[in-house]
Amino acid sequence: MIAKTPKPPYYAVIFTNIRTEIEELYAETAEEMLRLAADQEGYLGHESVRDGLGITISYWASEKSILNWKQQTDHLLAQRMGREKWYKAYKTRVCMVERDYGFSK
Repeated sequence: MIAKTPKPPYYAVIFTNIRTEIEELYAETAEEMLRLAADQEGYLGHESVRDGLGITISYWASEKSILNWKQQTDHLLAQRMGREKWYKAYKTRVCMVERDYGFSK
């Protein structure tokens, strides 16, 4: 599903990753992180896909809201588990969306 974002400017956090074979608590934690992120002030939505390479893009109203999410207690634990168990590699990119447009039937 395509996230319904407001008129720019807003921010996007692009999290690209390659998984390990370890599944222990991954799906449950990922679901919980989406639920917790949605409760954070400034959260605007997300889009996610996995086809070998995983890409999740979350959208935020401000850099401050991104920094607050990065420091959220349960998210810090999930980040640690990601580095220790779930990911072979990942890259996080933060960018400002200056323009967007689309099409829908």
